[in-house]
Amino acid sequence: MTIFEPNVKRQASGQFGRATGFGPDLRAFAMRLVERLRLFLGGKPPAIQTAALPWRRRPDGTVEVLLATSRDTGRWVLPKGWPHKGKTLGESASQEAYEEVGVHGRVADREVGHYNYLKWLDTGLNRRVRVSVFPLEVRQECDVWPEQGQREIHWTTCEEAAERVDEPELAAILRKFPDKMT
Repeated sequence: MTIFEPNVKRQASGQFGRATGFGPDLRAFAMRLVERLRLFLGGKPPAIQTAALPWRRRPDGTVEVLLATSRDTGRWVLPKGWPHKGKTLGESASQEAYEEVGVHGRVADREVGHYNYLKWLDTGLNRRVRVSVFPLEVRQECDVWPEQGQREIHWTTCEEAAERVDEPELAAILRKFPDKMT
């Protein structure tokens, strides 16, 4: 077993990478490199998901992002899911944001980045997934939404959000996000 091929659920959630002592940017770089090597050697490409990065600006100019807990493990994540038929990846991300955290807004045309993770299936096996992340400038917070009460949600700074998520590549996206909004 290597640090890039975790084989237990706890390790796949990012805890194993934290124990190595490598910084988050180095871990994210290493994970991207391993994925490229896997594809170069003929490995099966990852499944595709899309995520919204709901954000707003405080009166003092600080960018905040909205995180939610996953329903199964309680980890802090972005609203994400499988692409919706007939919708672009960005539109699908916007739909996930409404369903999971109850926000509407203006979704970016382009992804701000992507990250990889292992999705654990009911069979006990896992599947590699590549998640495209689309910024969503929040313009409305709903009083009622489809998955209300199934997750905790929390507005936080990008730096704190990066500390809360388990995926090193997502943490790197969150840390760099405020610079992209200036």
